[in-house]
Amino acid sequence: MSDPLQPSSRVSLDPPRTPLIELRLWRQFLAVAEELHFGRAAQRLNMTQPPLTQAIAQLEAVLGLRLFDRTKRSVQLTAAGAALVPEARDLIARASALPAYARANAEGSAGRLRLAFVSTVGFDLLPAWVRGFRELHPNVQLELVEATGDLQLQAFGRSEIDAGFMLHSPGFAPPGLASQPVSRESLVVALPEQSPLAVQPALSLDDLLSQPLVMFPRRILPSLYDAIFAMYHACGRLPRVAQEAIQMQTIVNLVSAGLGIAWVPGSVRQFQRTGVVYRSVDVASLRPSRRKAGHPGTGAGTATVPGCETSLVWSPSSANPVRERFVAFVGASVS
Repeated sequence: MSDPLQPSSRVSLDPPRTPLIELRLWRQFLAVAEELHFGRAAQRLNMTQPPLTQAIAQLEAVLGLRLFDRTKRSVQLTAAGAALVPEARDLIARASALPAYARANAEGSAGRLRLAFVSTVGFDLLPAWVRGFRELHPNVQLELVEATGDLQLQAFGRSEIDAGFMLHSPGFAPPGLASQPVSRESLVVALPEQSPLAVQPALSLDDLLSQPLVMFPRRILPSLYDAIFAMYHACGRLPRVAQEAIQMQTIVNLVSAGLGIAWVPGSVRQFQRTGVVYRSVDVASLRPSRRKAGHPGTGAGTATVPGCETSLVWSPSSANPVRERFVAFVGASVS
């Protein structure tokens, strides 16, 4: 005797499935709904009336609804039929647009681009590129994600982004990624406005190397971090990092609070913050008499203020026509 608590193998516990309805049935329904006459609808569809009548009966049977009230003299939509008319129009319009949409995606003039960027690009370059690319390709959906370089590398590994703007020291190439340099700039120093250095007519490295630093962690920008430290070591100094912060805006805010100075890309000057001044620094090194004994260094005349570079990066192993168009667009704008 079978267990009454166990379901019979002949009884399905899944919810009933509505059979798939062919698009042609919706086209035929819409023709009758708009003409309210089977003969005219059949003529519009280039078919005879009996197959059209059978098609409407089939659709009603699948839906379990009466869509039309029919008499010998008139055809009228039921409430259910009238409710389906705008949905059927939308369905048919979208289906008709699919071939062109598919071609546009294949050509890169439609689709989606997931674009990551570091904050420094957002100060200057990115807004104009986004506006220009959207004007050229209004059917492309741009998804912008602000992320530091280390997070972008992780996102590439998980296929979460299609391209990204990264900040790095000149000549650095992210491993496993294709890259296209888009800008190069010098580092400037952000100073607390109340610092005596802020009013000096010219600054040299000699003036700055003893000041406490507000720095980004090495993990987010190792190539530039190492270049800044190398500048100090070349002068026989060890950097004195007072505070680390990730975002450039936060670093500048901490400078405003008097926690130290910061080496930042020149484009950060566009981020105006009360209590902070930005100054360029003369390319100079410490004089031998000012070097501190016991500190590493390579001798006078070898230290320079490093520059930085921004590159558009992407994974060459994944094909993406939209990304290829964006790379070409940015390349043309900087060439």
